Amino acid sequence: MRNFDVEKYLSEGAAAYGKRSDIEAMADTLTKRGYQNIVVIGIGGTWAEWAPVVQVMRHYTDLPIYLENAAELCIRTDKRFLTKESLVITASASGDTKEILAAVKMCKEMGIEVAGFTKHTETLLAKELDHIVANPCGDCEGSYLMFFLLGLRLLFQRGEFPNYIKFADQMAGLYQNLLRIREEFEPKAAAIAKSYAKEPYSIFVGSGTLWGETFLFSMCILEEMQWVRTKSVTSADFFHGTLELVEKDVPVFLFKGEDEYRELDERVERFCREFTEKLTVIDTKDYILEGIDDEFRVICSPMILTSLVTERLAAHYELTTGHSLKFRRYYRQFEY
Repeated sequence: MRNFDVEKYLSEGAAAYGKRSDIEAMADTLTKRGYQNIVVIGIGGTWAEWAPVVQVMRHYTDLPIYLENAAELCIRTDKRFLTKESLVITASASGDTKEILAAVKMCKEMGIEVAGFTKHTETLLAKELDHIVANPCGDCEGSYLMFFLLGLRLLFQRGEFPNYIKFADQMAGLYQNLLRIREEFEPKAAAIAKSYAKEPYSIFVGSGTLWGETFLFSMCILEEMQWVRTKSVTSADFFHGTLELVEKDVPVFLFKGEDEYRELDERVERFCREFTEKLTVIDTKDYILEGIDDEFRVICSPMILTSLVTERLAAHYELTTGHSLKFRRYYRQFEY
């Protein structure tokens, strides 16, 4: 696979899963402390990584759970949901994301404890957090895994996700599965990139537990890292504007999930098969998870998708466009 170190990947996966006991200890401590709601704070890619976790948690609990954009939260006038009785959770791989830092400092000024993930215990964010688990890898799969372990452990302690132990045990085999899935998709990734990486405009559609990753890939990878013009839209909203931009030569990427929103994805698929000759469907259901029960497939679906597109398809876009994934003109280059 292009630009991929198998040994490094498996080592980092083991390190991410190795944080399980730390995450469970943090969840148990937060449970003992008590809380009346959960407020998750993210921005950009971090918001997108939390989105499926919050979606899944809401499926199992009636506890109020809020997913907030850090920049918006700081200037939001209605903060009645954010109190000392809230459980506030956040993350920043770099540990210096300005909006996250501002939101956390605001919470601290309000007397609210904050728990979260960051690269190591010496980052700016780490110094502000009351409860911390280091995320040394910082990649999408590691983040998804850690975030789900925390969220579902919290629900387990509430008696709302009784199969947590089985889920967490089976995640020990996650990275071997995602490695094989990468290998299966590699030739498809190369072909897709050769066909569409230089298109002037592409549409990306997803829903439910895959919406966060759909948004992340189109914006944080293709727009930020490849300067490719995209439109990301949910399968539900696709039919309220975006469908008018579909023509026979307009590429549409549909990421099909495995939750209750799949029927919305299939509606988009039926439409696009009729009106564009450039439809690419990536269905997480096509990929086997050995040693992981079907009841956990929805939880794992964003991890499958990030393996396919954010990891492998991005690498081939880079090869085809000739534009490094590491080069930015504006992002973090100066003050703005």
